[in-house]
Amino acid sequence: MTEHDLTLVAGSAETSCGPDVVELQHLIDGNWTDSASGETFERHSPASGQLISRASRGDASDTEKAIAAARKAFDDRRWSDVPGAERARFLNRVADLIDTNRTRIARLETQESGKPISQAEAEIEGAANIWRYAATLAWNIRGESQNALGPDMLGMVLKVPVGVVSIITPWNFPFLIVSQKLPFALAAGCTAVIKPSELTSATTVLLGQLLIEAGLPAGVVNIVLGYGDPVGTVMTTHADVDMVSFTGSTGVGKSIVAATSATLKKVSLELGGKNPQVIFADADLDEAADAIVFGVYFNAGECCNSGSRIIVHEDVADALNEKIVALSRKVPFGDPMNPETRVGAIISKTHQDRIDGYVRQAVDAGARVLLGGEALSIDGLSGNFYQPTVVADVGAQMPIATEEVFGPVLSVLTFRTFDEAIALANTASYGLSAGVWSDNVHTCLEFVRRAEAGTVWTNTWMDGYPELPFGGVKESGLGRELGSGGIEEFLELKTVQMRIGKTRQKWV
Repeated sequence: MTEHDLTLVAGSAETSCGPDVVELQHLIDGNWTDSASGETFERHSPASGQLISRASRGDASDTEKAIAAARKAFDDRRWSDVPGAERARFLNRVADLIDTNRTRIARLETQESGKPISQAEAEIEGAANIWRYAATLAWNIRGESQNALGPDMLGMVLKVPVGVVSIITPWNFPFLIVSQKLPFALAAGCTAVIKPSELTSATTVLLGQLLIEAGLPAGVVNIVLGYGDPVGTVMTTHADVDMVSFTGSTGVGKSIVAATSATLKKVSLELGGKNPQVIFADADLDEAADAIVFGVYFNAGECCNSGSRIIVHEDVADALNEKIVALSRKVPFGDPMNPETRVGAIISKTHQDRIDGYVRQAVDAGARVLLGGEALSIDGLSGNFYQPTVVADVGAQMPIATEEVFGPVLSVLTFRTFDEAIALANTASYGLSAGVWSDNVHTCLEFVRRAEAGTVWTNTWMDGYPELPFGGVKESGLGRELGSGGIEEFLELKTVQMRIGKTRQKWV
């Protein structure tokens, strides 16, 4: 395998001339501010190595100020007392501003993350639609009544905002994922402190600017830039934080659960996945191959929903592998700023080496690399790129088959019987998503029932809608985002029991 077998997109003139460096500050109590320490950190493009942003480096004192601002804003009810209809209008204003600034947001996202510009633009459009969907939920926060408790009693169940929410987001979809959390928290009446990944802080800061422009009261949303220690640590342990909403690795998610145990905060976690697609012998192999290629290379495989593990009936395995390899050669890898690019840069050299380690380990254990398996050089760019990689003859217990590689690497396993396919699909400790390919609806429905996953796709992969909940089982997380349940995560139930008239019998 050589690089000349691939479709490559060289660095563009726009990349080589370099972007303007963006200066980023914290947003605390409605004010943009430097860190108390005066320290900063820098982010360089993973595609070109050029300096993209310079951010204030938050410490514990900065984080405590942000939490105090969010606490005060919640306790004085400046946001939770705003009628749902008005909160909805605010969320729609934010959505409109996101649309207006879509190009600007997408460029920053691409420069910091290395994802293709066309993909980033589509994600920003999707994020705006999520804000609009959350706005519809702000109108409809409904409890219930119990009117059959006897003639002298009326019962009600209210839904109230949980309080101050710490929102911690990852580097792979920085704007989209904060948009899967924050608008639902705001729709519920909560206040928030946000920590974006130190690798991709710029678009969250830009979102903060749009929130202010849309008229959000000071202190309702605060943003602290920096590293997990100390910023994330304070956000997950502080007594004035009522809930933590985190998206990231399962390992960090477990540490957050441990950290929050002292105060028993509410926790919502969207974690990793090792998502299987099971292809039966009667499947449309051309359709399946196209979806598999999309599923494994989208966002360079740096996606919790990546379809990185296929389990194919052995009678059609060779034919499917040939189709996947042929399509993989056609996928344009390269300069993220080029609109033709489908797969951009890997987030860091350290992560690229980790991806390569999984491939090397699989080969040493007897797997075969059908395509790729090495770092990739792109003319005009000095960043981190990895070849589209297909690995066959993968054993069910190999790390490449059970652990999250988080790169453009596809593992191919085979099966003979339905029960064997289900067993392989459910082997991993994760349970985020799964897929089934078959022309037999009975096969698809039985798979849906038996697959251990929060989302199951049939004859498709990675379609998504704001109306449908997203989240996992097992070690893929706790709770759900999106859908009508997206706002429920940020609400608590309060029971009210009302005696009607002076009918209570005296105890003494």
